Parts: sequence; C-alpha cells; structure tokens
Amino acid sequence: MHEGTPMRFLLFILLTVPFIGFSQSETKEPVIYSDSTTNYAEFVGMGSTNGYTPFWIQSNQFGIVPKTGPNLSARVGLEHYWTLSENKTRNELRVGAGVEAVGNFVQTQNFLLPQAHVTLRYKNWELFVGRKKQWVGLADSTIGSGSYAWSGNALPIPKISLGTTRFVAVPLTKGWLSFQAFYSDGLFENSRPITSELKFHQKAFYLRIGKPHSLLKLYGGFNHQVQWGGKTKIPLAGENGQMPNGLSNYFHAVIGAIGGSGDDITHFDSTSRIGNHLGSIDVAAEIETYENSLLFYKQFVYEDGSLFYMKGIVDGLYGARLKRKNSYGANFEIMEAVLEFLYTKDQGGDDFVLGDGKRRGRDNYFNNQQVRDGWGYFDRTIGTPFIPPTSQTKWRWPNYADNFTSNNRVMMLHLGLKGTLFRKIEWQGKFSFSENSGAWLEKFEGDPRQFSGMIMMQSKLDVLGGLTVKGAYAADIGDLYRKTYGFMLGVRKDISFY
Repeated sequence: MHEGTPMRFLLFILLTVPFIGFSQSETKEPVIYSDSTTNYAEFVGMGSTNGYTPFWIQSNQFGIVPKTGPNLSARVGLEHYWTLSENKTRNELRVGAGVEAVGNFVQTQNFLLPQAHVTLRYKNWELFVGRKKQWVGLADSTIGSGSYAWSGNALPIPKISLGTTRFVAVPLTKGWLSFQAFYSDGLFENSRPITSELKFHQKAFYLRIGKPHSLLKLYGGFNHQVQWGGKTKIPLAGENGQMPNGLSNYFHAVIGAIGGSGDDITHFDSTSRIGNHLGSIDVAAEIETYENSLLFYKQFVYEDGSLFYMKGIVDGLYGARLKRKNSYGANFEIMEAVLEFLYTKDQGGDDFVLGDGKRRGRDNYFNNQQVRDGWGYFDRTIGTPFIPPTSQTKWRWPNYADNFTSNNRVMMLHLGLKGTLFRKIEWQGKFSFSENSGAWLEKFEGDPRQFSGMIMMQSKLDVLGGLTVKGAYAADIGDLYRKTYGFMLGVRKDISFY
C-alpha cells in the first residue's frame, strides 16, 4: 500500500461527488439503541463421495466446517447485553459477552471457538476484546462470494477493536453524511508453518453520502490489514529470525510508511514496508425504492503499490445485488440475487522493478516474501476463498515456492440466489465458475476451470417449541479441485432469554 492512498481516495470522494439524495421521509429515527444477539444449539452431519467437503459447504463459514469428512458437528452460541444506563429506554451504555463453541467429530476431531468476546457499547460505538465474527468491505455478506480481503472464510482473529456498529451521522450534516469505521490489533496463531508471534493490525473507514432512506446513496472507503512483527524461519529477517518489532515499527506498519528503525531492520525492510500490507479500496452506489434495493459495488485491490501507479486497476471484485423488500406469498419467490465477478490476473503485469512505476507488477496477492506463510489463519484464506491455500490444490498442481498460495491469478463469475418455496421453506443457491492461472512465477498449465455449486433449504417446524431443519447438496466439478458431491443435514434450536 502506498502511503496516503486511502486518505487521498476519501478526499477525492468528498471533493468530486455531489451530495446526491432524494429523501423519501423526513421523519427522524428514534434514538433507541438495541443489540441483536444469536443464541442457539445445533447439530450438523455431512458427508461426500470422496472424503472431501465440497467448496461451498465449507467456505465462508468462519473456519468451523472441516475440509474433509464425513463429520458430525455440535454447535452452541450464547450472547447477551446488559444495560448500564439509568434511562433503560434509550439504553445508551451496555456491556455484553458472547461465546460460540463448535465440536467436530468422526473424520476431523477438534474444538473451536469462532466467537469469544467481551464488549462495551456506548450508543453506536463498541470496544471489544476477543474473537467476533465480522464482515469487512462493501459487498454482499450473505449469498455473495465474500469480500476480497476479509470474507469470513477463516476463524476470526483474536483482537482488541474500537469502532462503530453501524453508519453514524457526521455532526452538522443533518444525516446526509455518515461514516462507519474501526481500528484493531491482534495476534496470529503460533502454529504457523514459517512465522511465529506474528502480530495483526487492521482498520477500516467508510463514508456514506445520503440519508438512511434516501433514494440514492453513495459509499466509499477502504480497509487495511497488516501482518507484522514476530519471527520467521527464512533469511529475510534480523538476528534469530526476528522481524521488525517495537512501537516505532508499529507506527510504520499502521501508516504504511517505507523503512523502519532498530537493529532488526534488514535491507528488505528498509526498501519495503514493515510487514505484509493488503486490502481494498471500495466504492458502491445503492438505489432504494419502496419495493427493491439495488446495490452496485467494486473493490479495488492493493498490496504492493501497483494501484498507486494505476497498475492492476482492473483487478478486484465487481458486484450487483438486487433485494426485494416485500413478499407476495407465491409458492416460489426469489427475494435476493447477487451477481459477482472477481478478477485478479493482472497484478500490475508480469514485470517488477523497484522504483519504476511503469514496471510495478507481480503483486503476488496473499503471498509475501518475508511473511512467507501469507494471508491465512489456521490454513484458511482470510480473504476470498477463490485464492486458496496451496494445501487445497497441491494434489494436482505445482507448489509455488513455499508461499501461502499457488493460485492467486483467478477469474471468477458467481451467482447467488435466495428466496422461499411454498411460503414455508427458505432456500438459497450459490453457483461459481472460475478460471485459474496459478501465479506469475509458476503458472498453471491450461488455466484449469472449476465449477462449485450448492443448493440449501431450511424450514421451521412446530416441534419442541420450534426447530429449524436444514439441508444442503453441493458439487465440485472441474480441474482445480477433486470431483466431489456432498451433503449437509442439520437441526437447530434458537434460544430466547426474554
């Protein structure tokens, strides 16, 4: 990431985009602060034709679904917020805690905590410590393919985070300008293949032009992730494999400045940036009517500075989502549709010369020559699952060096659908087709193509006070992954404490 790029982008939006919006209602929203919680117990079973879990059953599930099977899974989630305000109606100050536990059995045996947090909230702000599920980026988070940099594909990284829970109005703008943001720091796992004691920095800032009920709303902003500090087994580090650490280097990591300070600084550090930086700069436009909401978005990829030189600008996630607000009770309805296109093949081109903006290519997404085990957490891609770890493809395709992924040059088309059947059954489908070209320095022969699809249904039954029964059928057909057909069956009981 080039220093100052995200802020220059935001300044561009503020100066060049007019305050467009046609208010449908001038009624002020009541200032009542509430917290949504999820409390449940669930049992899930899954299997497949070859012992591997299909892509769309195990992807973007926060790392809780094993990649191999068959498996049984028991899951429970508990979360609650208590008010600390004297005015119980407005509920401004709250404290909360949540835990979600998952036990997998049979083929894979493990115990996971995808959520375990303590949270303090004041109005629309929160400070939390621990693991919490988050979606980052301007994109659909339900039936889409997942945001480029942070998709919900891996276990949440434990961190301390301060930020907003929703878009908050900027003072003196009468609600026409609002923002959503957070700032956080955390730690990676110590069981990584090459690095240990690796630290994590993350922040995001997004602006919205238009009131919540405006016909047209414009969005823009960025997210920024850094892997830094810690130790590595490769030569590109200081004594005993120590990567740049300490407060001064932390500030270098936060702002993305070139160079650093201290005895741990190597030639690699002084000519690059402290840590592995990556993220996306996002823009979106939403048109909202009484019946529908239509959202268009683009996530521009940045990693090695190519975007600053307008290289690799075609790369990124393109999307359109249509959401219907009203159901008319038909036996078959499509309530939401998402069409996305992911392209990461450019990467600034197949040429890199440091200091030459015209030859600033080979961005090598999700890989880094110092943090060699790359943008992953417990062998799961943290970003889009369509850039998979080498462990997922090495059964057939060559390993690129000892980097995290061997396949980061991808073209993918995704269709997501969601609706109802016979008024009582909720269904959704995910259908993705990709063309995979490996990496610039180790190309795949023939650009293997891959289709992954899934149909999932669920319905509520009047049994034991209300149970939700769900099932899914999925398939992987193509040349990237093993040919797989699989299923998932589950039963869930939602719990209410009120």
